[in-house]
Amino acid sequence: MRTMPADAAGGVVFVDLGAIVANWRLLCARHPFGPVAGVVKGDGYGLGAGPVASALYAAGCRHFFVALLDEALAIRDLIPEAMLGVLGGLVPGSEAVYRAQDITPVLGSLAEIDAWRQVLTPPLLEGGGGRGRSPGTVPYDPSPQPPPSRGGGDALGAILHIDTGMARLGLDAGELAILQQDHARLAGIDLRYIMTHLVSAEAADDPLNRHQRERFAAACAGLPPAARSFANSSGIFLGEDFGSDLARPGAALYGINPTPGQPNPMRPVVRLMGRVLSVREIPAGASVGYNATWQAARPSRIATVGVGYADGWQRALSGRAQAFFDGAPVPLVGRVSMDLTTFDVTDHPAIVPGTWLELLGPNQTPDDVAAAAGTNGYEILTALALRLPRVYQAA
Repeated sequence: MRTMPADAAGGVVFVDLGAIVANWRLLCARHPFGPVAGVVKGDGYGLGAGPVASALYAAGCRHFFVALLDEALAIRDLIPEAMLGVLGGLVPGSEAVYRAQDITPVLGSLAEIDAWRQVLTPPLLEGGGGRGRSPGTVPYDPSPQPPPSRGGGDALGAILHIDTGMARLGLDAGELAILQQDHARLAGIDLRYIMTHLVSAEAADDPLNRHQRERFAAACAGLPPAARSFANSSGIFLGEDFGSDLARPGAALYGINPTPGQPNPMRPVVRLMGRVLSVREIPAGASVGYNATWQAARPSRIATVGVGYADGWQRALSGRAQAFFDGAPVPLVGRVSMDLTTFDVTDHPAIVPGTWLELLGPNQTPDDVAAAAGTNGYEILTALALRLPRVYQAA
């Protein structure tokens, strides 16, 4: 994970694993209908899938999701008694790896369903019948429920993905109709969950949320009984109508606000600190950085920090962002370059070479930086480069 010691780096990412666990527990309290998974795709949203998954597992989380098979293999041994789902589906030719490592594919097409069934031996196929449990409203038992043992047995666990509006992955209306008329295509598959993905959950008043809920209910009604997985981070805050047997939050675990426009209920998780490499004095009228996009209106002190867009501190922040020093804002001036960013520290004489400035943290959240960059907090976190050392605060 780390390419250099933290004390030699131009920037350092501090990750509060205790805050991630606290966020997971808050989400569990908001979703009493069933367990809450940990989504650790994108290397744990840029913060380190291994440490994040380990902390959540130690806290009792027993359901995890990643996007790719390689991501699952990287953390499988860290969470041995947990369901580990691959949202990207079944990688052709890798079916035996999924089964040997007890990794659960999220099947999003008839072709993937058929390919997963091919892993079964003929005698098992002849026996038929999936073993998915029926959804219900019985109280959720929070004690960990381990999946089938690694490597095996006859169970072929899978999650079925229904597209209700995202138009990316999942069975479309045509494939769904075929499957609803031919349940035998699921014979031998342990259907652990049927899932869909909300399109606009962060916009609580968007009618698409209700439409997707209705489409999902209709889709499940025509399929064999199985547990359901519905809400993402923001979906958990849409109310009990969006509860299900398994919620799948990602961004909220990492401190991103799942309720935009309202106070963030999540604890902050990440701090990005940038080291001041030099401080120089320039006269009024002097320019700073590429293309001379900023000129000093007064004699100024300019601090150069060892973090740039190669570290994920985006070029779009040029002239629009700030850092913080002892809680006070320090304006970013000039262009963000590949390895360096410049700040006007004229009003902060205590800032000298070796001082650390807060680029992300309590004073400036990923959502704040995202607003300045014209993106979302997800991209701010996942863009943080691996050359930035990660320092973990234990849960």
